[in-house]
Amino acid sequence: MKLLRYGESGREKPGLLDSQGKIRDLSGVVNDIAGYALSADGLAKLRVLDPASLPEVPGTPRLGPPVGQVGKFICVGLNYADHAAESGMAVPEQPVIFMKATTAICGPFDNVIIPRGSEKTDWEVELGVIIGDVARDVPVETAMQHVAGYTVINDISERFFQLEQGGQWVKGKSCDTFGPMGPWLVTRDEVPEPQNLGMRLSVNDHQYQNGSTKTMVFGVATLVSYISRYMTLMPGDVISTGTPPGVGLGQKPPVYLKPGDVMELEIEGLGRQRQELISHEVRAHG
Repeated sequence: MKLLRYGESGREKPGLLDSQGKIRDLSGVVNDIAGYALSADGLAKLRVLDPASLPEVPGTPRLGPPVGQVGKFICVGLNYADHAAESGMAVPEQPVIFMKATTAICGPFDNVIIPRGSEKTDWEVELGVIIGDVARDVPVETAMQHVAGYTVINDISERFFQLEQGGQWVKGKSCDTFGPMGPWLVTRDEVPEPQNLGMRLSVNDHQYQNGSTKTMVFGVATLVSYISRYMTLMPGDVISTGTPPGVGLGQKPPVYLKPGDVMELEIEGLGRQRQELISHEVRAHG
């Protein structure tokens, strides 16, 4: 299944994408794509529905992030060896874990705001993992049973804030709109091999990233198991699993985003995103 949330920001409704690419309204079945709806039992109940029996959503509504009520937005740093190299950092022996504020989450086609004082706003296409069932210190062998599905994430990062302002990765990653997510949550059964997905990102039609999840240092099952050792993963929690090479920081010379730039990114089988960059002044007066 491809699950989604559509409508005005902060007031999204649950939906499902049918085989014809039409949005079907799930409001009469679940309150949100969140909580119990993401569990194995909850997804099983959605899976038996006939999409044609659900109301068709007219027009082309805004798509919001495909999962609501996110409790934790967990990120994995330097999880592609070639990206670690372009960042001038060693490949980690254990996953590098940090958090991104949930207030950074936005829809896959929403504008991205360059924050006040930004000097080095950058892009990162990443595979997002959505937790479905509670995971607490789970072994690698059963970790995937706790995954509801996958989505595309643009882990936007302000490198000046991240690396030159006290070494605080969280504040360089957590500005408003720095977490575009979607367009859909593709359930785990439709992604049998998450470690072999092509992923690409371009800025102004110039391709910067062209990689694959097969070059991850730590795969999805390992990450779910590892993180669940240190914190309980709850339904709707999101893990952003790292980015392949080609970020702005790694260019020679570095390239950073500016107002008017357009990012387009995709992961094989998980859909596409597109965002335009705007300045914080535009947002303040918008």
